[in-house]
Parts: sequence; C-alpha cells; structure tokens
Amino acid sequence: MTNQYESPLSSRYASEYMLNLFSQRKRIETWRKLWVSLAKAEHALGLPVTQEQVDQLEAHITDIDFACAAAREKEVRHDVMAHVYAYGKAAPKAAGIIHLGATSCYVTDNADIVLYRDGLKYLRGELMKVIANLADFAEKYQAMPTLGYTHYQPAQLVTVGKRATLWMQDFVSDLEELDYVISSMKFLGCRGTTGTEASFLELFDGDTAKIDEMNRMISADFGFTSCFDVCGQTYPRKLDSRILNCLSSIAQSSYRMAGDIRLLQHDRQVEEPFEKNQIGSSAMAYKRNPMRSERICSLARYLMADAMNAPMTASTQWLERTLDDSANRRISMPEGFLCADAILRLAQNVTDGLHVNEKIVEKTVREYLPFIATENLMMEGVKRGGDRQQLHEIIRGCSMDATAKMKAGESWDLLADLAEHGEFGMTKTEMEAVLDPMRYTGRCAEQVSRYVEKVRPLLSGIARTQAEINI
Repeated sequence: MTNQYESPLSSRYASEYMLNLFSQRKRIETWRKLWVSLAKAEHALGLPVTQEQVDQLEAHITDIDFACAAAREKEVRHDVMAHVYAYGKAAPKAAGIIHLGATSCYVTDNADIVLYRDGLKYLRGELMKVIANLADFAEKYQAMPTLGYTHYQPAQLVTVGKRATLWMQDFVSDLEELDYVISSMKFLGCRGTTGTEASFLELFDGDTAKIDEMNRMISADFGFTSCFDVCGQTYPRKLDSRILNCLSSIAQSSYRMAGDIRLLQHDRQVEEPFEKNQIGSSAMAYKRNPMRSERICSLARYLMADAMNAPMTASTQWLERTLDDSANRRISMPEGFLCADAILRLAQNVTDGLHVNEKIVEKTVREYLPFIATENLMMEGVKRGGDRQQLHEIIRGCSMDATAKMKAGESWDLLADLAEHGEFGMTKTEMEAVLDPMRYTGRCAEQVSRYVEKVRPLLSGIARTQAEINI
C-alpha cells in the first residue's frame, strides 16, 4: 500500500505482460536497442563508429541507471538526452557516437511503434481465445431453442448457439481489423529533425543509397519491412488513430456481448461464472450480480472514450510536428492497450464459464411458443377447411385476451381458447403437436455449424501468436 495514486488499470485489471510492455524499463531498453541498431548500421556503412563501440553499447542495454538519468533530466529538461548521458556513463567508449545523426523522435517514436506492434500481437492472441470459447459454446448449444428478442420484446425463436455466433462474428471482425493494422504498420526509421534526412546526407557525403540501406537495416532489426514513405519529425499520428480505433472496436464488441449477458442473466436464462464463495451483495446475500459483464461494459465505455484522443491528436499536428501530442499520447496510448487487455481477460473468463439454465430457457420457450405458433396453427386450420381471414381474427382476439390475463397475473391457456373454436377443426392435443420448438428455429443450427467451421482455421494462429511474442 502506498500513499500515491496508482491506476486501477495497473493495480487491478491488466496482465503482467502488458504492464511489462509499457513499463519505463521496457521503453528505455527499446531506446537503447535502437541506439545499438543505429550504431551497427553506421559502422557497417563506413561512418566513424567502431565495432568495439557497438559491442559496448550492446553489452549495456539492460543495466539502466534511472537515478542518473533522472538527475540529468532535472538539469537539462530533456528525457532523451538524459538517457543518452546515462547510457554514455554505462558505455564510456561509445559515449561520443550514441545518437549520431538522430533526433529524439528516432528513439521515442520508433520505440512506440515497436511497443504498439507487440501489444497488438499480444491482444490478437487474447482475442482469439475469446473467439475460441464462443465457438465451443455455440457448437454445444447450436440446436437449443431459445426465445429471440427484437426491441427486447419477445420475437421468433432462435437458438442459444446462434445468438453466440452474433457475438462471435463481431469479434472475428475485430480480428480482421487487428490483422490489417499489424500487417500494414511501418517503421519511422532515422529521418532527421524534419524528416528530410539532411543530417545523414552530411554524414554519408550525399550517398542516398547508404541512407536507404541504413534505414532498411534498422527496420529489419525490429521486424519491419518498410518505413513510412514520407514523414515530418514524427511518424504520422494517423497510426495512433488507427490503433485506438481498432481497440475501440474490440470494446464495442465486448460491450455488446456483455450487455446481452446482463439482460439474459436478469431473466435467469444465462449466467456468467459465479464462484462458490463469491459475494454478490454486501446487504443482499442472495444476489448473483453479473459483475464481470458489468466490469467489461464499464471498461469498454472508458476505452471507447479514450479512443477519441488519437483522432484529435492526429488532426492537430502542425506542419512538421507539434509537441502537444506528447503528454496526451503518454497517457491515452498505453491506457488504451491496458484497458483492451483487461476487457479481453474478463471476456475470456466469462465465455469460458458461461452457464445456460436450460430449464429456464425451455420454460420461457414454452410460455411464448403458443403465440409464436399461431401462424402455423392458422395454416393447419386452413388445410382442415377453415377460412384464413376468420381464423386470423379468432387468433387475434384470443391472443389479446391471453396477453391481458398474463399482464394481470392471471392464468391463461391460449391453445385451449383456440380449440374451443370449431373453425380450426383441431383439439387442444392436436394443436400441441404443432408446438415442437425445433420447427421454429429455422436454419439456426446449420448456420452455427457452418460459421464455426469457417472460423476454426483462424484459431490455429493462437499458438503462433503466443510464440511470436515469447509469452
């Protein structure tokens, strides 16, 4: 326990991986790796950087003296130059060539791109786990009839599994967007103070091929195949906007699913996991609140709002750059990742243990099925010689009467009322034979099996994604 504010994203919600990824240590180690990569390329391309200097820089990537850097920053009011100074103290033979030809954004922006890329890859694996859970759930309940709702009012039957595919399809859409963002990410490279590469024209005596090769070498060191074609001092902030928009999409899908689960839990049809000793309410001991789904919705609202920071920043980049993006990005980008991580961790938990109260679902279906089956009853009555318009009017009148009794808390029996009308030519028993719920779910089971079969190949990438980020 400390006497200083601590973000709930770090103390309660996000994973160790994501907390480590956006830690100050990881950021500065990435800066140092960038300085090593720059020195290696400059040495290889003939600039006055020795192999001994490169080796010394490489040997001191992790032994960061944060106290030294903090003290230096107090003096010079510049975080990058403070860490150049601290790195030079650790690798004195290389102190004179650290950051040669570069500007601060070489390390700050390229490091951010690396961290964001790795964060997106991690979230990809987390997202696929949610999709995999939903695929299993949908398959298990693909044919189980349940009451469908439009406007949150009883509608035609669907199946429990079919409803899960609606959630699943949203997440698959997010996966497709995430894959596009990852595959289209580019590196900034080392481009100089306003993106002109003028400093390297000077260093390489106008040899532009060497400048291009230097940027290719540095990009390759960090797993990128290309740099942005043009840039100012920073990489285009449209990338941030694209990333946070993708995270917002995940939040939207998660909120939609969690919101549906909350509604269904209210009706006792579906329940999120509830531990044996879990307390639902401090005062009402009987309660089983959907607290995980509520937390998903709460965090999702935050993430959707947080995502608005990036387009506002991207739209206000004056000319070659302005520093008013810095403070905002330091908060909004890492918190966007940590929040998406927290949401997906919760979504995994909920979808892995989602419980269907089958008897309640069946009872709800039975209660509303007589209304749903009235069109089929009318068609059967016509087959038996009845007048369609006359039967329609009888059904309307009996349905309104049954609904009124239902709202008054009285008992009702729609089929018995209809059977009293000889125009149908059916007994109540004969009418009940029409009430097989499976006759009213259409192609739900088929739709589920076809969709899950289509999605399964995507899920084979879970192990690959985890291997890529060395979890």
